[in-house]
Amino acid sequence: MDLGSKQWALGQLSQPSTLGSDPVCAADEYGRIRPQRAQRAPVVLIDGYLEFRYAENCGAAFGFMRDMPSVVRKGVFYVAATGAVVLLLWMFVTGRGGTLFAVSVPLIVAGAVGNFVDRLNLGYVVDFIRFHINDRWAYPTFNVADAWITIGVALILIEGFIDGRREKRANAQNA
Repeated sequence: MDLGSKQWALGQLSQPSTLGSDPVCAADEYGRIRPQRAQRAPVVLIDGYLEFRYAENCGAAFGFMRDMPSVVRKGVFYVAATGAVVLLLWMFVTGRGGTLFAVSVPLIVAGAVGNFVDRLNLGYVVDFIRFHINDRWAYPTFNVADAWITIGVALILIEGFIDGRREKRANAQNA
């Protein structure tokens, strides 16, 4: 779903451009990173609030680390993504966590893999879902993989909170 939606965004929301940075995601002499593809008109879903608009993310979440050298960014992204996926899958296979953890792992892994594939194939992540309030405020543009990762992490946090309360009640009863 993530990779398919990104392919749709590439085809419908952007077009080839000759102005992209070379190498990909490299800042020019003014510190500006030129997009590899040009934006087309956004697809408005709810006027003034929700639209699909093409964006390229050279950094991590919300563009974090986008100004770091490419080698550093790639090293951090590849090591972090691989490490997180391996750790979560190991915990999943060994029966760690409860029901919410079991639901969260496939979401997080799928999201990490989706963004990882973008970085390998394009050198950046395709984002296209944009929430905003009449252009006065805008949430950072994201994609389906980002949504899955966020939902998965939220489920892990909820389960941790619930388990902590359960443990606290059990300790109180045993005391």
